[in-house]
Amino acid sequence: METRVLGRTGRPVGVVGLGCWQLGGDWGDVGDDVALAVLDAAVDAGVTFLDTADVYGDGRSEKLVGRFLAARGGASSGLTVATKMGRRADPHVADAYTLDAFRAWTDRSRTNLGVDTLDLVQLHCPPTAVLSRESTYDALDTLVDEGRVAAYGVSVETVDEALTAIARPHVATIQIILNVFRRKPLEQVLPAAADAGVGIIARVPLASGLLSGKYDAHTQFAADDHRSFNRHGESFDVGETFSGVPYDVGVAAAQQVAALTPQGATTAQLALRWIVDQPGVSVVIPGARTPDQARANAASADLPPTDAETSDRLRAIYDDAIREHVHARW
Repeated sequence: METRVLGRTGRPVGVVGLGCWQLGGDWGDVGDDVALAVLDAAVDAGVTFLDTADVYGDGRSEKLVGRFLAARGGASSGLTVATKMGRRADPHVADAYTLDAFRAWTDRSRTNLGVDTLDLVQLHCPPTAVLSRESTYDALDTLVDEGRVAAYGVSVETVDEALTAIARPHVATIQIILNVFRRKPLEQVLPAAADAGVGIIARVPLASGLLSGKYDAHTQFAADDHRSFNRHGESFDVGETFSGVPYDVGVAAAQQVAALTPQGATTAQLALRWIVDQPGVSVVIPGARTPDQARANAASADLPPTDAETSDRLRAIYDDAIREHVHARW
């Protein structure tokens, strides 16, 4: 698999990674054995970057990744593991983002993952005010000085939040929603990150599965799947579910995307390859609930670059059907 340097971390990572939210919760039931098999399949297929968070299953995802790391040789595995912190704060307010909290959160993640130093820790979509405070970055720098983390980044909801964080000298990475249905980061965020040497981690790349082209108006999701319980932002930002696109609109647009799928590929692979092709992207992190999904996602890196005609038609689908629902909001 092609590798790229992950921003200011200096680490080479495969262009397709694995998002580990599904292995923790909020996507229906994924048993431990299946979760570990997903990790095995992804890494065997060339994945070298795993992204998790302390709130995915209240630590379950981190613990599963930790078990996997131990079985793969720990620090000598050649893998880069990123986690996230901040969403455990209750209430989730800016004043909760303190050095003491950062220490407690990262200590818990280090225990869960079974490592002394976290490769990358990211603020997990914090309140916007957190990103403008000098104290935030002073505290993060302290974590690096203390050896708790090797590098830090920020996972954001909006373009403006990303640009605020990119301007900080020690921010290594930005994680942001980027996909065929969420194109706004292409305008300013990716160029600014490239100029600053900041890595871009593209999340929600398949719009919560919409861009697989397999869903229709009758598709049912489990009650404990965020695609059921967060369609209107009831539990967290609605942009994390179907990329904020109304479900019926997304289904119809995804069928148009599916019609562009090249022979021998899947619609999901087309959508992932398009992200990999965007200048400034370091790694895309699709999730997977089965080993076959993990292998298929990784194989998207082997597709030829998206041709100009397909790229133009994907842009037209966005402009005609999706832009009005998402572009101004995030």
